[in-house]
Amino acid sequence: MNELNTIDTRAIRVLLCDADGNLFPSEEPAFDASVGVTNRFLQRFGLPGNCTAEGLRRTTTGKNFRTTAVDLAVAGGVPLEAPLAAARPGAVVASQEELDSGAVLTSRELDQWVREEKDVVTAHLGATLSVDPDVLGPLESMSRHFSLAAVSSSATPRLEACFSATGLSPLIPPDVRFSAEDSLPTPTSKPDPAVYLFAADALGIGKSEGLAIEDAVPGVQSAVAAGFLTVGNLVFVRPEERADRARELREAGAAAVITSWRDLCDVLVPTASATITGAGVSAEEQRVEAGPSNR
Repeated sequence: MNELNTIDTRAIRVLLCDADGNLFPSEEPAFDASVGVTNRFLQRFGLPGNCTAEGLRRTTTGKNFRTTAVDLAVAGGVPLEAPLAAARPGAVVASQEELDSGAVLTSRELDQWVREEKDVVTAHLGATLSVDPDVLGPLESMSRHFSLAAVSSSATPRLEACFSATGLSPLIPPDVRFSAEDSLPTPTSKPDPAVYLFAADALGIGKSEGLAIEDAVPGVQSAVAAGFLTVGNLVFVRPEERADRARELREAGAAAVITSWRDLCDVLVPTASATITGAGVSAEEQRVEAGPSNR
């Protein structure tokens, strides 16, 4: 049964692109590099350091290391400094005695682990990623009709390494890259909508003028909570995981799911051209197939 509806995209001015796993296949190599830091972090607090890169990929895709580290600490019963424990059900708030003993995750120590993970992963991604014509070509075409921006949970240096290695820097330069780790007054991560709200304000766009493209559930949740029409992207999702991911993205609020950047380009560029010239186009060209949305 075809459950797809149609959505009008003619108001779109800016494409708000998630970065990791969406613009480039950085998720798997990032977890390959991150897992060593993650296990050292766990061992520091007396927990088994037995995470695998695959396990992290399956359970933490869409989150940055800051959020993942605190999630793991909470799950392991590690006492947290009060600000880190805020709004985290089940978190153990450290006593003064525990704070004095040093067996506590503090904001200061978390920042140190975040920096270490960022440095390790950034170096690995810069040496691993390369230009992908199947991404670069459609984005170049769409950039003639829409502004492009990146909205990511990842740190700015990591984004710079990835954009440089993949040849996407000219299309999405640093001034239109928004990081939940570095752009906000208080670092956060998707699914918190803060980074999307910040990007919208910086770009001067209304909710109807931005289209978010996301590959992971936390990203879709973030964009939808910020009020943006959102498309799920399976381009770098493993073939055997695509059916489940598509369902999860739609359940999270994605209005449509694509399997390549060309899919999106083929719909948006004819519509944009028609809007600019005032020429008539078919209803098929003016709409993108959409799935159930909870927007």
